[in-house]
Amino acid sequence: MKKEIKSILSSLGINNNQLGCSSGDKWIGTGPKIITNSPVDGDQLISIISASIEDYESIIEKAEYGFKIFRKIPAPKRGELVRQFGDELRSQKENLGKLVSYEMGKSYQEGLGEVQEMIDICDFAVGLSRQLNGLTMHSERPLHRMYDQYHPLGVVGIISAFNFPVAVWSWNVTLAWVCGNVCVSKPSEKTPLCSIACQNIIEKVLTKNNMPEGISSLINGGSDVGKWLSEDRRIPLISATGSTAMGRKVAEAVGKRLGKTLLELGGNNAIIVTKNADIKMTVIGSIFGAVGTCGQRCTSTRRLIVHEKVYSKVIKALKKGYQQLRIGNPLDGNNHIGPLIDKNAVREYVDAILQAEKQGAKWIIKGRALSGKGYESGCYVSPSIAEINADAQIVQTETFAPLLYVIKYSGELNNAIEIQNNVSQGLSSAIMTNNIQEAEAFLSHWGSDCGIANVNIGTSGAEIGGAFGGEKDTGGGRESGSDAWKIYMRRQTNTINYSTDLPLAQGIKFDI
Repeated sequence: MKKEIKSILSSLGINNNQLGCSSGDKWIGTGPKIITNSPVDGDQLISIISASIEDYESIIEKAEYGFKIFRKIPAPKRGELVRQFGDELRSQKENLGKLVSYEMGKSYQEGLGEVQEMIDICDFAVGLSRQLNGLTMHSERPLHRMYDQYHPLGVVGIISAFNFPVAVWSWNVTLAWVCGNVCVSKPSEKTPLCSIACQNIIEKVLTKNNMPEGISSLINGGSDVGKWLSEDRRIPLISATGSTAMGRKVAEAVGKRLGKTLLELGGNNAIIVTKNADIKMTVIGSIFGAVGTCGQRCTSTRRLIVHEKVYSKVIKALKKGYQQLRIGNPLDGNNHIGPLIDKNAVREYVDAILQAEKQGAKWIIKGRALSGKGYESGCYVSPSIAEINADAQIVQTETFAPLLYVIKYSGELNNAIEIQNNVSQGLSSAIMTNNIQEAEAFLSHWGSDCGIANVNIGTSGAEIGGAFGGEKDTGGGRESGSDAWKIYMRRQTNTINYSTDLPLAQGIKFDI
């Protein structure tokens, strides 16, 4: 494994001379060391140097300078840079996918899928670069024309999470770039190598096209870097992905200076299984949603709300499906579940199991921490399924692990929707039904209160063409497709008077 990973790092341009911060092709870092261990086998990865406040100031100054040049480049030309970035990602897909798998712990297939999301959002952004359209309005005044247009904001700060170390970053930067912004990224300190690989790839494109420093900047470090970004008035927008607790701190700091935030925070996602559901589709969607990425997706399925008439069938099918799951090295294509991100995540999972038990959980399958051959890193666990009351306190929280709560409901669909909506998070939701009335009710304004609502597919995953995000404690932000690009721009209304008169409001006149 060490030899293969060393080769992958080399192919991605990562070596011991790359510290932790960059606004171009030069690397700096004078802060504390960051040392991470792969959750796959426990091996220590390359240590990097995080940012000091002096490093931070240097990078922000270069970003401001880069923006003054970059904003004047026509949007389709900026789109061409993103197109080239997508081509570089295609050529490095296998290497970057393996690095994501090894550093974060998700399966190799999921790592490849994450890089494919990057490629897809590049394609989307290239098309978008020719469609940054405003509206034209009719003026009530004669010989006047009105329209609105969108301008870049400036320096966009991006705080990203460990579970999608490259894809969510790309959702932000590709749209921000075609909109004319420059980006300063602060990745999770748990996955710094993925961020360095991405900086190397985009910097290759920018250098080839003689672009200035500061268009893409990277600042590795801890929560202090996030605090610097959030409090910096030079950064009009902070896009932050992570826990609700982290998001509250970011929102408070940015709101205090009247900046803008794009928040993608926690999820407590549910699948409603009605008496009209296809059981096979239900189980496939539920298992992938609950155990994919070892339950460490913001869209992971946490709750299964099942009608009493099909409850026993669903439980039987779930047990059969879980028995087929293989846990182990995520780079081995025969395995379905890799490790949690670190030993602390394992401790939190084990604690959640104990808390659920105290709150009345009845175990359908009780998971545990795994040890022994193949599990030497101490980050592997087996998944759990618990039958529990919907009102249990543990059900209201998000455990970032493969812990699925099954809740029985009776009567009408409204009862299930009420259970689903009765949590503080509002990211992803799904209903399994072959009844069109149930499906439409679920999608109506009195149905799911989540930002994502699916019919006959699970909660996990999303296509880049749609806006991604959720309500309530999930933060209200939207990334990726649809018109999510507008958050990265400032809106301006323009009125042009091409007459020889100047009509004033309320009929006011001056005798001049």
